[in-house]
Amino acid sequence: MTLPTAMTPSFRPKRRVLALAAVAATTLALGLAAPAHAADPEPMHIIVGYAPGGAADSLARLYAEQLRQDGHGTVVVENRPGASARLALDYVKRARPDGKTVFIGPSPLFTIFPLTYKKLSYDADKDLVPAAVLTDVPTAVVTGVQQPYQNMKEYVGWARHNPGNASLGLATIGSAGHLGTVALGKAEGIAITPAAYRGASPMLVDVVSGNVSIGWDAVASMMPLYKGGKLRFLGVSGARRAKALPEVPTMKEQGFGQYEHATSWYGVFVPAGTQPDVLAQVEKMFLAASANPATAAKLEALGLEVVARPGQEGRRRIQIERAAWKPIVEATGFQAED
Repeated sequence: MTLPTAMTPSFRPKRRVLALAAVAATTLALGLAAPAHAADPEPMHIIVGYAPGGAADSLARLYAEQLRQDGHGTVVVENRPGASARLALDYVKRARPDGKTVFIGPSPLFTIFPLTYKKLSYDADKDLVPAAVLTDVPTAVVTGVQQPYQNMKEYVGWARHNPGNASLGLATIGSAGHLGTVALGKAEGIAITPAAYRGASPMLVDVVSGNVSIGWDAVASMMPLYKGGKLRFLGVSGARRAKALPEVPTMKEQGFGQYEHATSWYGVFVPAGTQPDVLAQVEKMFLAASANPATAAKLEALGLEVVARPGQEGRRRIQIERAAWKPIVEATGFQAED
C-alpha cells in the first residue's frame, strides 16, 4: 500500500483544513483582542459628601457634564453623605491615587475642622492633595424685613440695647458664621445666642418670622427669599462684595473683620500619593472646565463665584485661613461634637 505524501490528492484536503483552522484561530484571536483596544477607559468618579440637590452636588454634576463634553470620557458623580462630608473624604483618601477618584468638597473640612474637632479620621494636610480651587462660596448675615436694623453695624447697636434678645440661626454649629459671630460678640461686648437647626430651610423660616434676630448661611441658599422680599442682607463675608449682591457691603467694610475668612470655597482633591503628572492632568481638566462660559454662568446662577485657581492656591488658602481661624476658635473655646 502506498502511503500518502504531501503531493498526493488524499493529503491536500487535510492541508486545506489545517490552513483554514489557522486562519480561523488568527481571526478569533484578533476578534478577541479588538474590544480591549476599543474599550472605554476607566471612568472618573467625583465623590460628593452631600445628598443630591444641594450646592455641592449641583456643582459636581455641572463639572462632570463639562468634563464629558471636553472629551474626558465617562464621569460619574457619587453621593456619599454623612458626618458633614467627612465620610466622602475618608472614602477618597483610601482610593487608588490614579486620578480616577476625586473629591469635591468645601474648605472648612481643611481650615476649621482641624481646629474644632478633638479627633478627625483624616489628616487635613497629608491625606488629600488640592488639585484646583473651583469656586468661592460667599456667605452672609440676614434678617427678616420687619426688623428695625438695616445693616450689621445697626444690628450690633440694637443688640447692645436689647440684651438677651440677640440670637443667631445656624444650619451648622462650628461653622465660619458661628465662630465669626461669637468673636464679634466678644469684641463688641454683646451676647448673641446661637440657635442650631437641622438645615438652612427651617432656620430661614424662623429668621423671616422674627423668631431669631439674624441668620447665617451661604448667599445662594438665601437669594430666593431675598428676591421675594422676605429677607434683608445685613452684610456679606470676605474682603470684596459678592457679585450677586453688589449693593450689600461686606462685614469688613462695616468694621467687623471677624467674617473676612467666612467665605468658604469648593475645591477638587485627590488622594495623597498621586503622581505629579496625574495631579497636573486633573488640575488642567478642571481649570479648563471652569473656563467654559456656559458652565461658569450656571455656577454663578447657583450663587457660586468661579475662581478657577491651581492646586497650589488651595494649599496656600488652607494654611492662611486656618491660621486666621485659630485665635478665634481658641478665644471662643468651641469644640465640635461627633
